[in-house]
Amino acid sequence: MPEVINENLTLYQNEGSLAYGTDAYLLSAYMRRQTKERACEFGAGSGVISLLSAARGNFSHITALEIQRNIAEIAAHNVEINGFSEKIDVICRDIREKDASMNGAFGVVFSNPPYMTANSGKLGQNDADSASRHEINGGIEDFASSASRLLKYGGLFYAVYRPDRLAELLCACKLHGLEPKRMTLVYPTENHVPCLVLLEAKKNGAPGVFVTKPLIIYQSGKPQTNENYTDDMKYIYKNGAFHELYQRL
Repeated sequence: MPEVINENLTLYQNEGSLAYGTDAYLLSAYMRRQTKERACEFGAGSGVISLLSAARGNFSHITALEIQRNIAEIAAHNVEINGFSEKIDVICRDIREKDASMNGAFGVVFSNPPYMTANSGKLGQNDADSASRHEINGGIEDFASSASRLLKYGGLFYAVYRPDRLAELLCACKLHGLEPKRMTLVYPTENHVPCLVLLEAKKNGAPGVFVTKPLIIYQSGKPQTNENYTDDMKYIYKNGAFHELYQRL
């Protein structure tokens, strides 16, 4: 059965695959609005981040790459039923595949990549879940390398990742000419350790990263429900974007 999510989007998902969650929504809200830029998503899954971005008019066009054919077909269906066929193209392709026509073609590349190495943790009970969670079809360096290849000079790469692998994310970006420019750590409450990290990196950017204030999702001492979001989190859900305090303009 489809689910109606933020921006009044209708979303179908593959049964048993990784569900749409807070990490995807936060990444969609973290990206700057660049209405004249073409964007590319790596590992689109059901297409939710591209759909949210299209619904907000963030980019002129989005190319969504997804390696699993059955998942790509679901993403394409989601694009069609939500009326964004002219704004989003879904392509079944490995992000590591080289296509000269795409080199330097995008102002933005974004991804919610697999967080776990191929040999860590327990693999999912189906291929889609395993590929979403584990680096079966490429690791973070592959994502950074491909993003650098597809981005034009000064283009932006966005990713949401696990804080315990932050060093790998930063090293991968630096290795491929993506200079970290803005970073936000996300905490469930002020009493928890961070659960996510959001990163914006710039191709051929000058050194220097703006580490924002932390984003805390829930008020401390209360049940972790939508009603108990912090003011910052309420702002993000109301506006589909982070407050200007989280941006170096």
